[in-house]
Amino acid sequence: MAKNLEFADLLIVYGGMLTDKQKDVLELYYNEDLSLGEIAENLDISRQGVRDSIKRGEETLLQLEQQLGLMKKQKAFDELMQDLLTQAQALKKDISTRSYPLLVQQKAETLVKQIESSMNILD
Repeated sequence: MAKNLEFADLLIVYGGMLTDKQKDVLELYYNEDLSLGEIAENLDISRQGVRDSIKRGEETLLQLEQQLGLMKKQKAFDELMQDLLTQAQALKKDISTRSYPLLVQQKAETLVKQIESSMNILD
């Protein structure tokens, strides 16, 4: 069973919407990198039960992402924030190499700091 690590990200976003058993199994499988056998032993269930829980959990995560698209929106937001940060840093650099009033330089610095602090707002 090959691991698709995108499920680890989906688990972060939608893990609270899974059954406790599915969440536990998926966390052990993706986050703790345990084998099916190790999970089965830890949870006192069969390997087939572990495999079934993983499959059902993965299907639920994919359905939730398809319906809600939160991870897709998060990635788009992250890309936008990174682009804004790059532009703000370039502006700050341009301003600092020219003779602009101190107030303009301070505003550029503030903009960069605000964007940097906002980048993990959804984490």
